[in-house]
Amino acid sequence: MRIARIAHPEGVAFVTVEGDEGAEVAVEVAEHPFGTPTFTGRRWPLADTRLLAPILPSKILCVGKNYADHAREMGQEAPATPVIFMKPSTSVIGPGAAIKLPAESSRVDYEGELAVVIGMPCRDVPAAKAADVILGYTIANDVTARDQQQADGQWTRAKGHDTFCPLGPWITTGVQAADLSIRTTLDGEVKQDSRTSQLIHDIPTLVEWVSRVMTLLPGDVILTGTPAGVGPLTAGQSVSVTIEGLGTLTNTVANR
Repeated sequence: MRIARIAHPEGVAFVTVEGDEGAEVAVEVAEHPFGTPTFTGRRWPLADTRLLAPILPSKILCVGKNYADHAREMGQEAPATPVIFMKPSTSVIGPGAAIKLPAESSRVDYEGELAVVIGMPCRDVPAAKAADVILGYTIANDVTARDQQQADGQWTRAKGHDTFCPLGPWITTGVQAADLSIRTTLDGEVKQDSRTSQLIHDIPTLVEWVSRVMTLLPGDVILTGTPAGVGPLTAGQSVSVTIEGLGTLTNTVANR
């Protein structure tokens, strides 16, 4: 099932996306998509709506240096345990929205990532039970002001600017995410090309690690890390992240 959030002629709604590419239909979900969703009966051609970020999380947990090749390109060792940090909910934008480059940064990078969406309140989840608390998966771009990250020695400012967390195009349920291709292109040129099987700390390990620290709520998002090939964005470009079975998340780039 593909769960999306759309703007339609009468407002905003959660929907499921049904049908084949080019003829998809958005079917309105009553209330929220957690648990077993119910439907209102309203539907629209997806082409007549606008896709928004599929979820507005209370928090976004991110994992740094979780692909060995990315750790190496940053001149660092792969960590023995997950390195986690947070992005604010205000950094979230949806498909097609512009990543805005802040004037005070001289280098802003793309980082294509697989994102885990939590489906229920949970804490202290053992890795063996992680699948029970996952609603599904979406695509993320962990946009980073690289010069600010290096200058600050910690990552809050560099990762937290408005528009620095594109999510979408939808949440896909029932996916086995342990070995999916992940590819980032910039103006059509491939920049990142890897597989989620290359994660140092796999998805169940990350759910266990994060949930030992804090309670996770429905809709919270865990970004699992980016592979090698990160690089700078400039105004006027278009960046796309494609993950096998999940679709493609595309965003334009503009000066703030």
